[in-house]
Amino acid sequence: MVSSVDPVSVARHISTSGVKGTDGLVVVVDVIRAFSTAAYAFGAGASRIYLVASVDEALAFKRAHTGSVAMGEEHGLRPEGFDLPNSPVMAAAFDMDGRTVVQRTSAGTQGVVAASSATRLWCASLVCASATATAVNAAELGAPTYVITGWLVDRPDRPGADDRLTAEYIESIRLDAPTDRSEVAERVASSDEATLTLALGSDHCHPDDIKLAVDVDKFSFAMEVTRDEFGLRLDRVDQPSDRSRC
Repeated sequence: MVSSVDPVSVARHISTSGVKGTDGLVVVVDVIRAFSTAAYAFGAGASRIYLVASVDEALAFKRAHTGSVAMGEEHGLRPEGFDLPNSPVMAAAFDMDGRTVVQRTSAGTQGVVAASSATRLWCASLVCASATATAVNAAELGAPTYVITGWLVDRPDRPGADDRLTAEYIESIRLDAPTDRSEVAERVASSDEATLTLALGSDHCHPDDIKLAVDVDKFSFAMEVTRDEFGLRLDRVDQPSDRSRC
């Protein structure tokens, strides 16, 4: 296996296609929009989120768990039968209180499913950047591997710049290096991924989705993945952080 637990090593960026066999600390990054949407779902009161690879898995989960919420996308679009698209704005406004959510996306949840060898596994975006850095440091397992889910290695036009910027920002916080939240927010909001996402249309992307996704440190919780009898469960894990605002 590819190890990432050496405490003197530096953090690495890898694609979803390269994460298989990677152990140690793994942080799966999807800022536009999967793990921004997940964070806003937790902020709206969701109790847990299950992450799956396919639309069929999400719909089967929804049928098997009465009252659960299916959210996400396929190729950016809300699949038939899903309650919500992959939208931070719509997740924040939905009745999530105490409910179980199942999420499927084309990038973010794929990275989580692929990272099956991770010793500890987090999902991250800008809205929980400082809390993620705090959680990773508290694990005391060395430098993390960041999965840049927007990086499509067979597509030079899709380097995952928005996710790279987010990973770099989290890592700077982890190392107590200088950061500029306004700059990272502006760069992510002006990325190609943001432009492509907004072009999906209002049925699949709220016009304010990018604005919410770049609200740096909106939340003071990290989001950690564990496995239980129902699958890959994402939980909100509150963290002390001077940078987080609520």
